[in-house]
Amino acid sequence: MILLKNATYINWKTLDFKQTNILVEAGVNGKIKFVDDANVENAELIDCTGKIVTKSFAVGHHHVYSALARGMGAPKKSPENFYEILKYIWWTLDKSLDKDMIEASALATAIACAKAGSTFAVDHHASPNYISGSLDIIADAFERVGVSHLLCYEITDRDGLDKAEQGLQETKNYLQNKQGLIGLHASFTVGNESMKKAAGLMHKYNSGFHIHVAEDRYDQDHSLINYGKRVIERLDDYDVLNSSKTILGHCLHLSENEKTIVRNSNVYVVQNTESNLNNNVGYFNAKDMGDNLMLGTDGMHSNMLRSAQQAFFVGQGFDIIDYPGVYQRFRNVHHYLDKNNFKGDGENNLVVIDYQSPTPINKNNFLGHFVFGFNSNDIQHVISDGKLIVKDKKVQTVNEIEIMKYAQEQAVRLWERMSK
Repeated sequence: MILLKNATYINWKTLDFKQTNILVEAGVNGKIKFVDDANVENAELIDCTGKIVTKSFAVGHHHVYSALARGMGAPKKSPENFYEILKYIWWTLDKSLDKDMIEASALATAIACAKAGSTFAVDHHASPNYISGSLDIIADAFERVGVSHLLCYEITDRDGLDKAEQGLQETKNYLQNKQGLIGLHASFTVGNESMKKAAGLMHKYNSGFHIHVAEDRYDQDHSLINYGKRVIERLDDYDVLNSSKTILGHCLHLSENEKTIVRNSNVYVVQNTESNLNNNVGYFNAKDMGDNLMLGTDGMHSNMLRSAQQAFFVGQGFDIIDYPGVYQRFRNVHHYLDKNNFKGDGENNLVVIDYQSPTPINKNNFLGHFVFGFNSNDIQHVISDGKLIVKDKKVQTVNEIEIMKYAQEQAVRLWERMSK
């Protein structure tokens, strides 16, 4: 057990402030208790005087496979559109991944999540030349660090139907033992047969899709030309929008009818502002899409505070977003996980924030501090499933120095493969 002494606790749902001592139970179903006595036998004591304690964060859409991309060389051809960005950068990268690179990517990502306050990540993985067992590698790495997860493998026809079949099999194998989703790349790389098989897996395992949707207009144009319907309409034909476990990534280029279908469905839409900017694909606008909106990083980084703040600032010119709205999107991932009974995001997942503000902070102005003040550098301690995984900004569960050295070695190997 952990005892957080003299904490300023902020209820993540109501934003009520409470001065208290917090007893944190260990385990995936562990609870927190507010106690008067700050002397509890066999509890690790952490003095939180002057610090904020609240629920930890979660990443609604991540890409472990991109962790080693930072600083890599230019592609063989300078991309002229979104399809070429995928072809010459991301599809070149994911095809080059092997076991060690995947492991290094997952360890580095889990560490980055933890240090930025996230104790849960929803990830969408691709490694076409190392498919079998790839999800277990990621799961094991995340569990070593202490970050919970909801994984999927990206099923796609882009490398041939044989690779699509391997993606389906990896998904099936993984779901037999672990919580996860049915991952698909995007409509324009998944034909009818693979889509049908993926939907069959979804229904068999009572899961949901995790798929990129209308990230670029190319996705819609391809669907109209090849299937005579728009992407959301095509997905609806496979009965995947009834599942509250289904996650639709991006959703930048939807028609009014598609927005109506999404709004009336059970799915969650995940926004990835910085990735959209980086790929120059457009701007997210939540108008007419309902309230099931979450935030992700799309593999750009692992800092959810940064994602929320960027969503707010960029959204001033393109979105219907305000203080309560951005905070709701930031926290909706917890509602998604709870609604669907996914494990690893219980109440004993907490962050201790050493936020030294020059102005008062209280329930009435908390959201102003959230948007304009909070920074991941303020995160001092992180508790995951009741276990202290970050203490005084240092990861406690693994040797970060050794892992970063390992990751750098794998990054060099990856870049060399990509250049051939």
